[in-house]
Amino acid sequence: MHREIESISPRASLREASERMRLKKVGALMVHEWGKNVGILTEADFVRKVVALGKNPETTLVGEIMSYPLITINLDQSPQDANDIMAQKGIRHLFVTHREEIVGIISVRDLVIFFKNRL
Repeated sequence: MHREIESISPRASLREASERMRLKKVGALMVHEWGKNVGILTEADFVRKVVALGKNPETTLVGEIMSYPLITINLDQSPQDANDIMAQKGIRHLFVTHREEIVGIISVRDLVIFFKNRL
């Protein structure tokens, strides 16, 4: 799990979002507005909802393509539980919660590394 979660406003352009993802070397951004976590923007969102549909990243806003609601897993659940949720929901990122607060994010890549190290 990564405790540092990068976030962005739903009113930011996709150009700004992609630049932040590139600079921070992350595959997902939490979408945050007025003190609330309202969605997630992922690389898959860019491919499926921007590139494939020919949308302009300069004029399209994060809020137009973000995925929601946030899908979470509790901190005390297992990596296998995380894998099962991701497979069931067809997603690549899960926010990790503790006492209903988001404390981190886990990706498919994190799970691959975890399970590989157990072999």
